[in-house]
Amino acid sequence: MTGPATAVSELTRAINQGDVEAALALYEPNAILMAQPNQAARGTTQLREALTRFVALKPRLRAEAEYVIEAGDIALYVSRWTLEGTDPSGTGVSMGGESTDVLRRQADGRWLIALDNPWGVQVLGSR
Repeated sequence: MTGPATAVSELTRAINQGDVEAALALYEPNAILMAQPNQAARGTTQLREALTRFVALKPRLRAEAEYVIEAGDIALYVSRWTLEGTDPSGTGVSMGGESTDVLRRQADGRWLIALDNPWGVQVLGSR
């Protein structure tokens, strides 16, 4: 991986392919994913559960705009995204948001996600 945006692109690809384990491998072991604006998934077990729910939608996830700010081994990734899919009952699902993610460069040079907030400022309404 060459940078933070590549790591997030790989996450998008893994989710679109339904590969929960590949998606999970892009997170630090103690990472946090805001699965919903008021629901944090913490650590590998909860991340796997949250990612499994996303993958169950058979999604077509796309980043429509992105911006990365790097400061040494930390990066802030900001994007606008959309997701089209189908829930387990067969109902169409359409959602989108503005994501803010924090990634950290690992000792081996890979960038992994430490904090994943796909809901952006929507989390403020859940407090």
